[in-house]
Amino acid sequence: MVTPREKLAPYRGKRDFGKTPEPSGTRRTTSDGGRRFVVQRHRARNLHYDVRLEIDGVLVSWAVPKGPTLAAGVRRGAYHVEDHPMEYIDFEGVIPAGEYGGGDVIVWDTGTWEPQEQDPAQALADGELHADLHGEKLKGRFVFVRTRADDWILLHKKDAYATPNWDPEKHPRSVLSGRTNDEVKADPDRLWRSDLPAATASLALKPDAATAADPDELKALDKLKTQGTWHVFGRDLKVTNLDKVLFPGRGRGRPITKRDFLRYTAQIAPTILPYLTRRPLNLHRYPDGAGTKGFWQKELPGHAPEWLARWDNPDAAPGDSRTYLVADEPAALLWAANSGALEWHAWTSQVDKPDKPTYALIDLDPGTDTKWADLVTLARLHREALDHLGVLSRAKLTGKRGIQIWIPITRGPSYATTRAWVEKLSRTVGAAAPDLVSWKWQKSERDGLARLDYTQNAIGNTLVAPYSPRPAAGAPVSAPIHWDELSPKLKPDAFTLRTIMKRLATEGDPFHDVVVARQKLPRLR
Repeated sequence: MVTPREKLAPYRGKRDFGKTPEPSGTRRTTSDGGRRFVVQRHRARNLHYDVRLEIDGVLVSWAVPKGPTLAAGVRRGAYHVEDHPMEYIDFEGVIPAGEYGGGDVIVWDTGTWEPQEQDPAQALADGELHADLHGEKLKGRFVFVRTRADDWILLHKKDAYATPNWDPEKHPRSVLSGRTNDEVKADPDRLWRSDLPAATASLALKPDAATAADPDELKALDKLKTQGTWHVFGRDLKVTNLDKVLFPGRGRGRPITKRDFLRYTAQIAPTILPYLTRRPLNLHRYPDGAGTKGFWQKELPGHAPEWLARWDNPDAAPGDSRTYLVADEPAALLWAANSGALEWHAWTSQVDKPDKPTYALIDLDPGTDTKWADLVTLARLHREALDHLGVLSRAKLTGKRGIQIWIPITRGPSYATTRAWVEKLSRTVGAAAPDLVSWKWQKSERDGLARLDYTQNAIGNTLVAPYSPRPAAGAPVSAPIHWDELSPKLKPDAFTLRTIMKRLATEGDPFHDVVVARQKLPRLR
């Protein structure tokens, strides 16, 4: 039997996923209920409707130039195209010009369907499929009939849902976002995420130029003396001790002052905000700079400006932190940076559902005797296991000695469920390299070996955010990387506050899928 991965080889072969926001189809996706279908209105070189039916783990697809209709017996030409991954079921966005299928796409209709034949795959092979659609626009029985090779016709049977003269062009809006193709085209750098609330389901694919640091505002920072009021991102921010050294130089490199640190924070904010938005933020503060004893601050102080977004944890125990900073705008992160927060750690859940994580985390924590090459081996073993499972993952250097693997997930499973899944995966990986791994909690008991830390998957626990600096000489940052970059030659503190912006300009954000992707963790045997 041909697997979904094999069926999707033509789909992947036609696309450069470094350029198109379309899903790569590398992870396994299953339906909660019945078989699903989607119809996407797609304006490429020519307008057409892509009709896709879930069959055996993929979306079997036809391009229908005139679109499906409820008018009984009206024949529409349908051209069979390559199977698409299930993640495509709610893809809505813009495929860049020059890429295969370049143009704007909306989810014109979606729902479930039932085949009338016992084996729909065999019915397709035989050239005739009867499908009952239960969509928001399309309802009733549709018939797909092959005429020759990949040419088919699509028609609606005469039933209770048949409607004379029904024209799909009179129903132009997306059933997910309510947008038209024109509205999607006007906003090409955003993608619809149907598992999020409508108010937040449209996500940026890259930093919005309108929210980037204003060059004039950066110049104004340079003109301030040692302190003053800095008008930035629409806020008046009181900044102090601008010439204080916060990070000593690395080697012969220049030290980094608070002014340098604030400039970096302003520049990186549009990139990092998608990883912080709607999440409680834990701050690791070093008011006297890296190299001194820092402290954790979770509770938002009473003197914090009123404009800062915040969240009160309803489950906080007496004496525990209750009110957290929520960095939903760039100026909030700058406020934290000015307070000496050299590291930024966001929760893996959001404030509306704090008990439901959106990431599963694997923290590769090196022991005293762990070589960097050993840690790379452990990371690669995890990647092989995740790829085998069809699970999308992204790697991040910690900026110190470790590697983290983030797995985006659809909200739903509890922390306990997520932690148990990661533990089972990591114990399987660890069994393949027993000489490198210890499962002891205390470092002193690990005999210098690495720990595959699944315990970070717990409410309130955090890992350092992407692009956050680390309190060390040269201001290394916790840098996302492409999987194929991971090698013994790449050091975990390779990227710094002074080099990461140039990397982003040339490489983009390798962690992008952590924000826009969603998947269910498959069952492990």
